[in-house]
Amino acid sequence: MPTQPIIYRETAPCMALSPFIDAFWTVTGANKADQTDRILPDGCVDIIFNTGPAFITEQGRTRMCSDEAYLVGTMTRFKDMIRPPGTQLYGIRFKPGGFTCFYDPLFLRSTADSTVLFDRSLFPLLADRSLPASRGPLSDPAIALNRYFLDRLRPASRDLLPVLADIRESRGRFTVDQLARRHFLTARTMERLFDRHLAIGPREFLNFTRLQSALESIRRRNGKTLLDIACEHGYYDHAHLSNAVRKHTGSAPSGL
Repeated sequence: MPTQPIIYRETAPCMALSPFIDAFWTVTGANKADQTDRILPDGCVDIIFNTGPAFITEQGRTRMCSDEAYLVGTMTRFKDMIRPPGTQLYGIRFKPGGFTCFYDPLFLRSTADSTVLFDRSLFPLLADRSLPASRGPLSDPAIALNRYFLDRLRPASRDLLPVLADIRESRGRFTVDQLARRHFLTARTMERLFDRHLAIGPREFLNFTRLQSALESIRRRNGKTLLDIACEHGYYDHAHLSNAVRKHTGSAPSGL
């Protein structure tokens, strides 16, 4: 294990952006050798600008080149990143459904659990001419990031947000039909909305949200057995829950 690890820092957006953006973040490599980091799924979309050396992600399938911006689609499964010494990343993590409040939904097409090249001119730290366009740390990019996204905010793109809030509150325990009826939509309209704003279907997002709630319970335990937690969250038994945990995190429940 490296004696000097990756340093991760994040800053919350301003209050007006908090329903749509989870955090602005930076990753700086103080490691002396390549370091493999496992990134667990969170259902979010990220834009990343790599100002350090190239590195490998997607379990070796994707190379993130230096001085390029990337879009990381909705994550529902873990990713392993092999980061070299000198890693320097700037990122924006959007809450589920938040990305399309600022950018064209076409950018998200077929990006679920994938990393794709993103237009550099649409990355805020590059679009803002008052900031350095490339290498070197920024002292406080949050002011410029807040300004950039407040200018881009599109109220008309918020149609899915109440549905997502309902899913979070219920911990994913609705069916697609139940959710559609609650929001006066057809199941087909619901499918289109999710495909447009998250690039995954409502059933997949419901299952993911249910798993996230179960993972929180596993970490807390509070005297509950794995079977207790499985039943509480709608899984058939502890084996069903364990398989879901391994699929999405790459670890057994005991390793969380």
